[in-house]
Amino acid sequence: MVNYVSPGVYTVEKDISEYTPSINTSIVGVVGFAGKGPTNKATLITSQNSLIRNFGEPSEGLPGQALEGSLEILEQTSNLYFIRAVGTGATDASALMSFGSCPAVLVSGGPNSRTSTATSGFGIDVALYLKIQVFDNNGVAQYNTPREFSIPTGTATSGQAQAIAAVVGGSLQADKVGCFDNGTGYTTLGLSGALVGAYAGSGASIGVSAYNNASFTDDGSTDGLSALIPVSAPVVTDYGASSGGQDGATDTGASAVRAYGSTFLNTGTSSCNYSVISLYEGAGYNQGLRTDGTTSGNGVGIEDFGSDLFLVKINQDGVTEEQFQVSLQASGSFLEDIINTGETNLTSDIIKGNITYENTDVAVTANANYGDTISNLIFGNDTAAFDVQSQWLDPVKNPNGAGTAVSNYVQGNLDGEGGGGRWIKLVNDTGQAMTGGSNGAENTAALIGNASVDPKTGMQALDDETINVGIALVPGIYTQAVQNNLITLAETTQDFIALVAPPYGIGTAQDAIDWTNGRSSSTAGSRTAALNSSYAAVYFPHLKVFSVFDGKDRWFDPTIFAARQMAYTDAVADSWIAPAGFQRGRLTKPTDTELKLSQGDRDALYSGGNVVNPIVAFPQQGITIFGQRTAQRSPTALDRINVRRLMIYIRKIIMASTRRFVFEPNDSFTWSQIEALLNPFLDDIRKRRGITEFRVVCDETVNTPVRVDRNELWCKVLVKPTKSAEILIFEINVTNQSAQLGNL
Repeated sequence: MVNYVSPGVYTVEKDISEYTPSINTSIVGVVGFAGKGPTNKATLITSQNSLIRNFGEPSEGLPGQALEGSLEILEQTSNLYFIRAVGTGATDASALMSFGSCPAVLVSGGPNSRTSTATSGFGIDVALYLKIQVFDNNGVAQYNTPREFSIPTGTATSGQAQAIAAVVGGSLQADKVGCFDNGTGYTTLGLSGALVGAYAGSGASIGVSAYNNASFTDDGSTDGLSALIPVSAPVVTDYGASSGGQDGATDTGASAVRAYGSTFLNTGTSSCNYSVISLYEGAGYNQGLRTDGTTSGNGVGIEDFGSDLFLVKINQDGVTEEQFQVSLQASGSFLEDIINTGETNLTSDIIKGNITYENTDVAVTANANYGDTISNLIFGNDTAAFDVQSQWLDPVKNPNGAGTAVSNYVQGNLDGEGGGGRWIKLVNDTGQAMTGGSNGAENTAALIGNASVDPKTGMQALDDETINVGIALVPGIYTQAVQNNLITLAETTQDFIALVAPPYGIGTAQDAIDWTNGRSSSTAGSRTAALNSSYAAVYFPHLKVFSVFDGKDRWFDPTIFAARQMAYTDAVADSWIAPAGFQRGRLTKPTDTELKLSQGDRDALYSGGNVVNPIVAFPQQGITIFGQRTAQRSPTALDRINVRRLMIYIRKIIMASTRRFVFEPNDSFTWSQIEALLNPFLDDIRKRRGITEFRVVCDETVNTPVRVDRNELWCKVLVKPTKSAEILIFEINVTNQSAQLGNL
């Protein structure tokens, strides 16, 4: 404390308002398999919709009943942590957004000649008029009628093409067609320019005709220069049109037209795709068809605006779930920039930001940003670096190609041609299915996980005090190793109670008893080690429930409904009240039990050292959980679920509220503070019927000099838990008429 040495008025604030915090006792942890969603981490789920959105729908192809169970439990609690186990071999799903070239007609400054060489261009030096028509990916013409222009006269070199560039950039709609004029760059090919359509893909095309007579019509004569032909023309002829999929190689005739089509670049030496990858591994991202004909999974669609902008649509179950406007030119507008990367600062719930290139011929660094200069990316035989931005066709901002050297976009072996420009864009696509996702090895090792790695995997992710799980289960999985590891984890952490069950089809009540005692060799599931822990509870038999996802009756693991009723009990009472009986254990969703248990069955399951909680179909009251034993064999208070859950709750509160006393002076003042903190907390539980009596001892009797010297502070908490009335006995006495009942 500060020592004040001069006159004055001072204030000192001390906070002595300590109280114990409140915690949620009905947070359930479910471990199991799913086809999508975060892996090996405890993910908070607050509703059924969020469960399906994050992890997908239940499926017969998934081992266990983790998703089915979570959906049932979420009807009674809004706090559930789902841990999706995934084993080795799990892969991301992906879909390829194809690159394609825009259709182009190369233009030569030389005179038109029917005997020109194959490397000659489209001679226009004597042409006075030009007609242009552009078709999008669907073959739809972008002009009602072909646009006709007068061409300024000029020299027979690049100046003539520059005149065309001025016409195209100034008079045509800029998002329909563009013109590259590369000056001296084209001279190595004998070319002076190129007219380029604004759409890429095999459905896109551009038609061009040039002539020197305003009344010229295409009559098939040989005196015209060339004429516009229908887009459906199967090959490039001497009429000067560019049709999808053509590269000009078949044009060996008289005309000097060189047309380059808009084939997909997804095969061969020029292959390149933009690969969208699922946010996590899993087969649930793969797009497919359900039995009712509806679409499941995810897909990717591209809407091309005819400029540098695209709309990337991410579909979920056949409906657009997300969409992003992206650019392949503007810095900061690439897809991975917009949706961010990996699991950090996510904008997308479905895809990752580390988009990769796919190229079958050359090695490309994974996760490269799209604007990077990638060697040999588009053209496998071009040793020069290919810079996507410099090759971009933007009729408004860059109608002339920004002086890019032609060597950067020449295909060196284009079917014997000297070369040809290709302008690369994403191809319009209504939707590509995501495929290739897999769940990996869905086995025991994946469920058990690994506690020695960071982050922990499988059920080991439950070992996290920040998530405060109080109930845990691996529904639908009956492997001894999985159940034993879950119980061991509950005992080690002392944070939750583990719920387990014999497998479906185990047989009679005696078979279920043998299973819990480690003497089961049933084909439905074997167990060689007996269950014996106050941190575990066993339920039997399975329950029939109608599944809305496939319209069938399913046999559900009984632990699902045990967890559900524990959450219900916490909502209407407290965690130290028994989650059983007709008030808190009655089940309304199940329609039948796997086995009808008689009074004798129930007696055998619940007594004589046996630890199975029966679920009974009563004729009038319905299906009811009619037991609340833990799997502890010793006859102590901890052989009941309500007491074990009470002790878990008390421990968590004491741990959370007394940490602040660490490093405080170990003296009577601190001891009295701890007593003052815990007494009201325990008294509150007493008033709420959890304990009948308690005492907190934190003084010199427990803090002996030896313990104080070891820097230890001891506090003894004694509680008498309230027992549940499980056996009601009514003594009925028959008396004669002269008996005085008040004296009996």
